[in-house]
Amino acid sequence: MAKVISHWPEHKKLTVMVTVMFEVWSDGKAPPYSPMTTSLKPGTADLLGISWSQYGGKTGIWRFMRILDDTSIKATVCLNAKAAEVFPQAVTELHKRGHEIAGHSYTQDLVLPYLFPAEEKEVIQRCKRIIESAVGTPPVGWFSPVAAPTVNTASLLAQEGFLWHGDYNDTDLPYPFETPHGKLVAIAHSDFTDNRTLRSSPRDFYNVYKDTFDYLYKHEAPSLINLTVHTHFGGRPLMSAMLHELLRYMKGFSDVWFARHDEVARWTLANADQ
Repeated sequence: MAKVISHWPEHKKLTVMVTVMFEVWSDGKAPPYSPMTTSLKPGTADLLGISWSQYGGKTGIWRFMRILDDTSIKATVCLNAKAAEVFPQAVTELHKRGHEIAGHSYTQDLVLPYLFPAEEKEVIQRCKRIIESAVGTPPVGWFSPVAAPTVNTASLLAQEGFLWHGDYNDTDLPYPFETPHGKLVAIAHSDFTDNRTLRSSPRDFYNVYKDTFDYLYKHEAPSLINLTVHTHFGGRPLMSAMLHELLRYMKGFSDVWFARHDEVARWTLANADQ
């Protein structure tokens, strides 16, 4: 059985991690999902889908920064490394404001299980180099596109000096584990992200997380919520309004630690099974 933590700093009841997915696609590619209800024939250029995906770097990320500033929260930003090349000012500003920049492949459509092991290693190394060049420090965390790692991902990350790996859903709390190249901390991904409400009400996002927060705060300690939003969807006013309201609500409780993934990982390494 994996070693787990028994308490958070200052014995807080609940940890909330805000995760921002800053995603871009290869040139000419669009996300495989959108609020639009009519799909184009395969092979047809989806110009509106491409435009929809570009909102995140042009507009959504800046709204997120304002919301996080207003609520005094530092987030973890899972970054497709190409975003640092296409939107360098936004990535520099994220780092300047104290948010963690984590790896998230080079583009969102570069999915790890479709690669040979040598290709996967090169992608991880390339993303590490690009992020370090953009913000001055290498990333210590990684979350794979579509939450799809390979049997080699964890070991390759440890070999490159990463600290945490976010492709896990086998337990609620983070835990350390060994790889052939060293130790990593497994962090669970969100069960309900903003894009679950693409064709429904954004209020569903607020209700799901308020109810989850209230339940965990009352009944379970230590507990953790990984609250995930995407810049190209969650950064739009209809969803950002819900995120802002939700964070303000959670900030009204004293026994909550708002932490970046790297902070949670370091706490886990220092305190697991103690």
